[in-house]
Amino acid sequence: MTIDTLFLDAGGVLVFPNWTRVAAALAGQGVEVAPAALAAVELAAKHEVDTAARGQPDLIRGWLVFERVLARAGVTDTPAIAAALDEVQRYHSEFNLWEHVPDEVVPALRRFRAAGLRLVVVSNANGRMRTALERMGLAPHVDLVVDSHEEGVEKPDPRIFAHALARIGARADRTLHVGDLYHTDVVGARRAGLRAVLLDLAGLYHDHDCERVASLAELADRLAGEPG
Repeated sequence: MTIDTLFLDAGGVLVFPNWTRVAAALAGQGVEVAPAALAAVELAAKHEVDTAARGQPDLIRGWLVFERVLARAGVTDTPAIAAALDEVQRYHSEFNLWEHVPDEVVPALRRFRAAGLRLVVVSNANGRMRTALERMGLAPHVDLVVDSHEEGVEKPDPRIFAHALARIGARADRTLHVGDLYHTDVVGARRAGLRAVLLDLAGLYHDHDCERVASLAELADRLAGEPG
């Protein structure tokens, strides 16, 4: 299979929640928890919600992840949680809370580009993803950003992938999508006729029927070894 276009999810692939900001919001409500403690349970909480709440809209599913992160980190003060999450949601609505960029992201994007791939961000977002990627310095490394809020449809609906294919002028059979959620990214991409690979950072999806990589660097290595 020849791949000439790579679709990338944003949250959980390119950008991650700013847990320092979440911890600060909780501290403002009298709840002390280290940002590292929240980050440490993020992937397990996300996996739990992905496998249990597969039919929920992305907004609901996303805040369920936050609730599960806090529960796993031992934060149980319900009024404080509600107030802190309200503050976090206000920030997210204006700026986008997913603003932590791991060190591996930009080098991987450069490798994808050097391999001749067109890069398209396909994200379930709130209309702020393009601005957020510009603010974080990632926008110059991708060719197109497709934000579900602007499209009026979100993954796993195959229409958002079809919109992205049409915008970039790509064929489904020559496009690979990489995301971090099985029921959102893998299932959605397959429905649209794309090949999909799951970014499984913690190795939690070993029982799922999909290709997996443990890092974007591993994906770049695999693509470098494939024809085309």
